[in-house]
Amino acid sequence: MFGSIGIPELIIILVIILLLFGASRLPEIGRGLGKGIKNFKESTKDEGDKP
Repeated sequence: MFGSIGIPELIIILVIILLLFGASRLPEIGRGLGKGIKNFKESTKDEGDKP
């Protein structure tokens, strides 16, 4: 599905994100995304441990 995304496409996506949210909000968005991924990994790991 994402096999054809290369460096130019990623740069365009990054520029669009910068225009939409602004440079000052990017660290806040990244932090929230990281916490969400961490919570997801923990919840899937916990599901595998339960009998």
